[in-house]
Amino acid sequence: MTDVHTSEEAQPGRLAEEQAALRRVATLVAQGAEPPALFAVVAEQVAHVLHVPRVSIVRFETDGTEKERAVFPGAGAESAGIGSTVRIPVAAAGRTWGAMIVSATDAGPLRADTEARLANFTELLATAIANTEAQAEVARLTEEQAALRRVATRVAQGWPADKLCDAVIEEVGRLLGADQAGMIRYEGDDTVAPVAVWSATGEHPPTPDRWPVVEGDPAWLVAETRSPRRIDDWAGVPGPLAAYIRDVVGIRSSVGSPILVEGHLWGALAVHSKGVHPLPPETELRLENFTELVATAIANADARTQVQRLADEQAALRRVATLVARESPETAVLATVAEEVSRLLGGEHTHINRYETDGLVTCVAAWGRPDSVGLRFSLEGDSITARVLRTGRPARLDDYSDAAGQIGEYARKRGLRSGVGVPILVDGRLWGVMVATVRQTRALPPDTEARMAEFSELVATAISNLQARSALAASRARLVAAGDEERRRVVRDLHDGAQQRLVHTVITLKLASQALHNDADDGPELVQGALEQAEQAMAELRELAQGILPAALTTGGLRAGVDALAARMPIPVDLHVSVERLPPAIEATAYFVVAEALTNVVKHSAACRVEVSARVEGGTLGIEVRDDGRGGAGAGGSGLVGLADRLAAVDGRLAVDSAPGRGTSIAAAIPLP
Repeated sequence: MTDVHTSEEAQPGRLAEEQAALRRVATLVAQGAEPPALFAVVAEQVAHVLHVPRVSIVRFETDGTEKERAVFPGAGAESAGIGSTVRIPVAAAGRTWGAMIVSATDAGPLRADTEARLANFTELLATAIANTEAQAEVARLTEEQAALRRVATRVAQGWPADKLCDAVIEEVGRLLGADQAGMIRYEGDDTVAPVAVWSATGEHPPTPDRWPVVEGDPAWLVAETRSPRRIDDWAGVPGPLAAYIRDVVGIRSSVGSPILVEGHLWGALAVHSKGVHPLPPETELRLENFTELVATAIANADARTQVQRLADEQAALRRVATLVARESPETAVLATVAEEVSRLLGGEHTHINRYETDGLVTCVAAWGRPDSVGLRFSLEGDSITARVLRTGRPARLDDYSDAAGQIGEYARKRGLRSGVGVPILVDGRLWGVMVATVRQTRALPPDTEARMAEFSELVATAISNLQARSALAASRARLVAAGDEERRRVVRDLHDGAQQRLVHTVITLKLASQALHNDADDGPELVQGALEQAEQAMAELRELAQGILPAALTTGGLRAGVDALAARMPIPVDLHVSVERLPPAIEATAYFVVAEALTNVVKHSAACRVEVSARVEGGTLGIEVRDDGRGGAGAGGSGLVGLADRLAAVDGRLAVDSAPGRGTSIAAAIPLP
C-alpha cells in the first residue's frame, strides 16, 4: 500500500516535469531551432523525464542504413550495463523519417508506459523535422528557381553555346552539391565529345577529345532509353568513358539526363559525387529542368546559326551566279567557287578537278593551295576523285592516312586528313569533281555534300555556257568561212566559166558585125559561134544558180527538191515526205541536210537502198535519211559538222547513228516558227 500511495503522490510531479520538458521542446520547435541543437535537447529532456541512461535519435538513410543524429549522454559517456530498449518510429510528412531509441540499465526494465510517454516527444520531433524539411524544400526550390532563371535569362540573351554550357554545369553542380559536373555531345560516328566540365574544387582532370560509345556505359544507356540514368557503383561498368570517370576523376555516384533538341538526342548533362552515399533520389528530376533549358538554347542557337549560314550561302551563290551571268572567264568563275566553298565549309583546301580523256585528272582551280592549279594526277588508288568517277555520286573520305595512289600521297604531304567531293555534271556528262578537304580528324558535317552540290550546279552551268559560247563562236566562224568560200567559188566559176564565154561572145559578135559590114563570107559563121557561146554561158549560169538553190526547191518546196535529189541517185530511194510549204530558210536547211546525207550515202556507205522521210510533229520538222550500208560514219566529218552548224542557225539539232555493219541514220529536228 505504501508503494502505491507513494507512486500516486509522485504522479503529479512526473506529469509536471514531463509537461515542462515538452514546453521547452515545443518552444525550440516554434523558434525554428536548427535540427542538431533540437535533436540534442530532445534526447536530453527525454532522458531526464524517463530517468534513463541513454537516448539516441537516428535517421533512416536511402541506402538502408541508420545515421545517429543525436545521443544523450554524449559520445564519450559510459554505455555499459544497458538493458532493455524501446524503439519508437518518427514519422514526418507521411513517411518514416527515423526513430527514437530509449535504453534502460540492467537494474530494471523500462516502465510499461514508456511508449505512450515518448509519443508526445516524437510528435514534436516530427513537427520540427517536417517544418525544417519544408523550409529546406522552400529554400531549395527558391535556389533552384533562381538558378533556372539565370540560365533562362542567358538563353533569352542568346549566349554562345560554349559559354552557356559552361554556365549551366556550374549552376547545376553547385545547386546539387556535386563534386563534378559535365556535358557531352553525341557525334555521328558512335562517339561522344566533352562540351563542358566543372569541378567543385576548381580543377578538373584533363579531358580526352572524345570517347567511343560502348554498350553498357552511361552514354549508351542514356542514348538507348532517352531518359535519365543513375549509376551508384562504377565498378564493372564497361568502356573508356566509365574508366575515365571511375579511375581518373574518382567518382562513385553519377546521374545523367539526356538533352533532346527537337526530338533528336543531342547530348547529356551529368553530375557526379565522390562521397560514399549516392546522389539524392530527386537528382534526376532536378536535372531534367536544366536539360530542357539547354535544349531550348541549343535549338535557338542552331536556328540562328542555320539562318546565318543560309544567308552566307545564298550570298556566296549570288556572287558566283553573277559571275556566270556576266559570262566571266572560266578561270575566274572556278577560282571564285573554290574560295566561296572553302570559306563556307571551314575547309582548308578546295579543289576543282577535270577528268581527262587520257585517264588522268587536272586541277583547274584551287583555294588554299593555288600552286595545285595545272597539276595532273593519276586516278589509281583510293581517293575522293576516283570514287566520284567510279560512281558518279558524292563521296567522302574520313582518313587519307592509308589512301594509296598519287592523290593520297599528295594529300598526306600537305597534312590533309579528310574531305568530301561532289560530281560536276555538264549537260548530263561527268565533267569533273569539286573536293573540299580539312586537316583535322573531325569529319565535315553530314550536310556538306548537299551544300557543295548547289555550287557544283553553278559550276556546271558556267562550264556549259562557256562551252556553248565557244561552240557557237566556232560554228559562226565555220559558217562565215563557208560563206566566204562559197562566194569565192561563185566568183571563180563566174570568172572562169560564164564570164569568159560572154566575153568571147561579145568579141565574136563584133567580128561578125565587121564581117557583115564588109560583106565578108565568114559573117554567118561568126554569128553562129557567138550564139553557141551565149547558150553555153546560159547553161553554166543555170548550173551555178542551181548549186546555190535549185529551181525545184524554190518553186515546188521541200517535196519537189527532195524528188529532184532522188532522181539523180544511182541507188533506189524510198521517199516519205509529207510536208507543205515551209519558210524559205527552213526549206533550204532541210534540203541541204538531205542533199549532204545522200551524198555521203553515195560516197561512203556502199548501201543498196536508202530511205528519206520528212514530217511535221508538235511544231518540229523531223528529217531522217537511213541507209542499209556498212555504217561506221563519224559525226565529226566536215560535211556533218557543216550540217550541224547550218541547223544551229535555225535552232535545229543533228543526230547520227552509225553502228558498224548496221547502216547509218542521219536525223535532224528543226523547230518551226
